[in-house]
Amino acid sequence: MRNRFVITIVTAAFAAVAVCFCSCGAYRPVAQDKTDAVTPEPEDTLEDASAEPEIEDEPAEEGPGTDDITPDVWGIYTESGGSASYEIMPDGVAINISNPGSVEYAVQLYCEGFRLLEGASYRFCATVSSDVPRYFEWRIQINGQDYHPYVDEKNIDIGPEAVTLSYDFTMEHPSDPAPRMCFNLGDEKGEQHLASHKIKISDMSLVITDDTNAKGKDEMSETTNVNVNQIGYRIKDEKRAIMRQLPSSDTSFEVVDISNGSEVYSANAEKGPNGGTSGDDVYVADFTKLDRAGKYIVRSGAGSSYEFEISDNVYDDALTDSLRMLYLQRCGCELTKELAGDFAHGVCHADEARIYGGKSYVEVSGGWHDAGDYGRYTSPAAKAVADLLLSYEAYPDVFTDDNRIPESGNGIPDILDEARYELDWLLKMQADDGGVYHKVTGLDFDGFVMPDECTLPLYVLPESKTATADFSGVMYMASRVYANIDPAFSEKCLSAANRALEAYIRHKDDRNFVNPSDVVTGEYGDNCSVDEFLWAICEGYKTTGDKRFERLLDMVDMSKITVDDLGWKDMSGYGYYAYLTAEKPMNTSLDLRGRFFAWADRCKDAALIKEAYGCTLLDDYPWGSNMYIANNGMALLMASRLTGNNDYRLAAKRQLDYILGANPTSYCFLTGYGTMSPVDPHHRPSVALGKCMKGMLVGGADSALDDPYAKATLSGLPKAKCYVDNNQTYSCNEVTIYWNSPLVYLLSAFSRDHG
Repeated sequence: MRNRFVITIVTAAFAAVAVCFCSCGAYRPVAQDKTDAVTPEPEDTLEDASAEPEIEDEPAEEGPGTDDITPDVWGIYTESGGSASYEIMPDGVAINISNPGSVEYAVQLYCEGFRLLEGASYRFCATVSSDVPRYFEWRIQINGQDYHPYVDEKNIDIGPEAVTLSYDFTMEHPSDPAPRMCFNLGDEKGEQHLASHKIKISDMSLVITDDTNAKGKDEMSETTNVNVNQIGYRIKDEKRAIMRQLPSSDTSFEVVDISNGSEVYSANAEKGPNGGTSGDDVYVADFTKLDRAGKYIVRSGAGSSYEFEISDNVYDDALTDSLRMLYLQRCGCELTKELAGDFAHGVCHADEARIYGGKSYVEVSGGWHDAGDYGRYTSPAAKAVADLLLSYEAYPDVFTDDNRIPESGNGIPDILDEARYELDWLLKMQADDGGVYHKVTGLDFDGFVMPDECTLPLYVLPESKTATADFSGVMYMASRVYANIDPAFSEKCLSAANRALEAYIRHKDDRNFVNPSDVVTGEYGDNCSVDEFLWAICEGYKTTGDKRFERLLDMVDMSKITVDDLGWKDMSGYGYYAYLTAEKPMNTSLDLRGRFFAWADRCKDAALIKEAYGCTLLDDYPWGSNMYIANNGMALLMASRLTGNNDYRLAAKRQLDYILGANPTSYCFLTGYGTMSPVDPHHRPSVALGKCMKGMLVGGADSALDDPYAKATLSGLPKAKCYVDNNQTYSCNEVTIYWNSPLVYLLSAFSRDHG
């Protein structure tokens, strides 16, 4: 017997019948504008410990005029006391509800992997029965933001005798390629007094009855075949356009001054590396010799590029705004209209937070909101602050005291004022025993509201070894950087770093952080803390010169460090660089220099030889790929500073060019910059205001398609092209403080003539 539990999309050109919904012969109107029944964030539902494994069912046989689609994801979500499991049956699905919980979506059977087209008319049908008399809710909703329904029906009566449900509706919202269909099977406020029972759903279908007025059936992203850094180039920079679909019989190109339409440079493009993660056969148009300031486009047989500028101050505004993003992410204080503009808000998250699992509270206000959500997390914060401090140490001449933040004009570069705001919060996250709390969040994510409208109580989550070591490393660094600016603060950071390192050593267990079962905010789990320990040791030695750090270095088991990076999870790169830049070399048998340059050389070869667009990623594009690309750019710049080899710097510059538009997606990934940049990020203030905050680096291509929207819109694309600009795709289009921070380093390096 064939499995009929699929979503069937049938295209037919006939008029929709009158709206009806049959349940035991009763009609009930649909509450189209209700938003009270919401489900938790996509980040939560896909990672919920209670969710069953994804199951791909066998599609039904196709007939004439039909397009049968099996959803990519079936699952159960539970919360608020709900407990359930499900199993696919030959003729449907059975849901075994052991506890219906206390809200209507405490048990939710959901499916994803289909789309709704604006203007199309649909008919939904299903056959449903229950061991006990009860009612439930059916809905199709947006899979993000406020989870508003496109269509829903509450209080559907069912019982032991199977009933057939049928409902016709027209999609009156913009087309959605990744909605969620839900059967909310909880027991709101215990009104139904339900015990354990079983529900069966079969013969479910969603059929297009009329697509005459449908929109969005063949929407394509507006891309260009001639991709450039859309912000532009300094006068002496390498300047390249990456072209695809260029006729091999005519490889000529020209650079055109858009002020008067005149051709200012022409040459022939050269064949670039083939295919790779983009699948593109590329030619490279090099116009480095063009050294006249102005605004231009590149034109060739492949088409025209987006506009760019050549100027020695071309990156100044981008650097300012990428730093100001951190100010606009500040928590625990008022952001005034004068300084924050549309993103002004009142004091937020200022209440004391309860220590999870206990009854005591701690004051942990301040810091930056981590990302598109309002959580604050220690390890990512340490990475972000480290990037700022390294930027200042490497390129101090770049940073000014007029970045339009409250501390501007105090005689201290604003980058250090901004880092200090986060450091002051981090100091509050250190417990009495010297260990450091992992994070402070609600138990759940806040809605898509402004930060001062959040209402969820705050919890401080337990100490972790990774947070403790990261804290130690960044505090040693801060002690060094602020020594001549604020000696008292420098001493405070040094003392805190020492206490944290002692706490790390004292606790022999790894203490990897795992979210408790009722906490669904960002986990930032990390099974290895050795790389963080290495960083703390090397940073402590660089700051103090104390020989005891050499003895501690003997405790480091390098075999456990399997990935070298400058990311929140793999922090070894910070340790290597601190080791290599200490005033006096450390006495150790560990080949830290070899590890660092092996990584830097892999990145250099990828950017200069192997990758079509000059990117350092040769295989997968992980969630937050732009961070990895920017991190690799940082490492390349570090290698250039250590050796004087300009090839490292050239490879680093190609990472910046990639991020700013010279990539297969044609996007400048920094919001508010370039001709084609993201306008719909997964960022609560931007969604709440309906306006994209300027100066945010989005995550970029995600070849793993880690959210339903990405799966629905990007499946089958080459890895490097798996990006879409939509706030529902948190794996492609979220923003974070620790994605902006390495971009600050890159922009500061290339905004002046640094060797």
